[in-house]
Amino acid sequence: MARMHTRRRGSSGSDRPTADEPPEWSDVDSEAIEERIVELAEQGHDPSQIGMKLRDDGVQGTPIPDVKLATGKKVTEILEENDAGNDLPEDLRNLLERAVRLREHMREHPGDNQNKRALQNTEAKVRRLVDYYRGDVLAEDFAYSYAAAQRLLEE
Repeated sequence: MARMHTRRRGSSGSDRPTADEPPEWSDVDSEAIEERIVELAEQGHDPSQIGMKLRDDGVQGTPIPDVKLATGKKVTEILEENDAGNDLPEDLRNLLERAVRLREHMREHPGDNQNKRALQNTEAKVRRLVDYYRGDVLAEDFAYSYAAAQRLLEE
């Protein structure tokens, strides 16, 4: 199936090997992992960045290949338990930042038709994602607008 906003076709990627338990060489205590996750979140890292830092740097010198296998919980679940997470999901926040940045660019360069289309595509993605999160993470009556995006990003 073709991708929605590009001329390319989708490409299949590799899947992570199925595993039921963490590797033997990664024997870090789950409490230490959770403490490190909360510490990284307080430093301002997003959940995906936290996962990469744990994979690359690890805890106590030992890399953590998969947080869910090591602790039994996802990074976002750990952040919610410790009240260290963001109000918005990471995917929605990234799309809102892109839409606001493109809108500001279009204000300075109104003839930039390529970025006008990129803005339309990004806002379409935001609207679809808002429909997905409405009622759960977002208010039931939330509707995307440039002003609403700026307000959400300032919080």
